[in-house]
Amino acid sequence: MPRVALIQSCTPATHAGALAALEPMIRAAAAGGARLIATPEGSNVLQRDRSKLLPVLSSVEDDPVVQGVRALARELAVEVLLGSVLVRRADGQAANRSVFIRADGAVAATYDKIHMFDVDLPARGDKPAERARESEVYTPGDQAVLVDAEVGRVGLTICYDIRFPHLYRALSKAGAEVLTVPAAFTRPTGEAHWEVLLRARAIENGAWVIAPAQGGLHEDGRRTWGRSMVVDPWGEATATLDHDKPGVLFAEIDLAEVTKARRAIPALANDRAFSGPAGRLRAAE
Repeated sequence: MPRVALIQSCTPATHAGALAALEPMIRAAAAGGARLIATPEGSNVLQRDRSKLLPVLSSVEDDPVVQGVRALARELAVEVLLGSVLVRRADGQAANRSVFIRADGAVAATYDKIHMFDVDLPARGDKPAERARESEVYTPGDQAVLVDAEVGRVGLTICYDIRFPHLYRALSKAGAEVLTVPAAFTRPTGEAHWEVLLRARAIENGAWVIAPAQGGLHEDGRRTWGRSMVVDPWGEATATLDHDKPGVLFAEIDLAEVTKARRAIPALANDRAFSGPAGRLRAAE
């Protein structure tokens, strides 16, 4: 069975700092036998101040973290999913983009986050209210992406996508056996929803879910939940980090469990088209 490693990080506000933090963890993951190493959302830089963030963004081809990790993948002969990097698109707009890197250092696939985190979180207990408007910074993607990897057929998603189950159903019906959810969940939403959402997506689709997360207090002042997790196709968490500190989490991926879960509960095969309450067709993908 192929081994995966999830990197939990507390990405700083500079590219140089991000690469310096990632490199030893990627090396440790490879030394531990991982064939796929997955990093969280925002692995190249995290900066809430748009006036500081936007000027330092570059294309995937020019991003120093992407290029550094490509070199590491080639040196260590491992596949790496940069869960997401914040980059500049060809049209000059910004994107929140997953980058899947082959063991020879080549970029095999990219995916731009489809669902923007535009929310107003109320204050709860000792947790202050929070406002986020990701759409004010990033242009959303519009294309679901699958990539064939050593661990199986992988469906790429990012963080807030987890709340939109139709994306995961479409990926799974197209052949995904492993669903990736790199994230930078806020502490309030992480505490309330992180685990249950990951387990739900695994159960609904009979798929492995791999969720590497940001954790801790970042240089830009944000706090993220951590608790990176791997969930099997029956909805059981087979590997977890129970904290928000940087670390490496290992897990074995057995694709036979996908077949077993989908035979037991053939939800993908049983999916049917139906008409919505307003008469609009809602077709099964």
